[in-house]
Amino acid sequence: MANTPQAKKRIRRNDRRAEINTSRMSRIRNFVKKVELALETGDKKEAQTALQNAQPELARGVARGVLHKNTAARKMSRLSKRVAAL
Repeated sequence: MANTPQAKKRIRRNDRRAEINTSRMSRIRNFVKKVELALETGDKKEAQTALQNAQPELARGVARGVLHKNTAARKMSRLSKRVAAL
């Protein structure tokens, strides 16, 4: 258990940050799921729109430090390839 005031504050801060980061990751996952759902239905127009909406969310996740840069790039690349293949 934390003994110093600094360690206690760090625990409080970590809890707040974890909650914020969890909501950010959930938001990103929802946007990616919309693209995947459109891919499953085979609707290219809807898939392209969903992909355009997902791109800035992934980039925002990188900027906020929730996602690694290469992870976001890999996800975008794979989704783009699947949308183009429709």
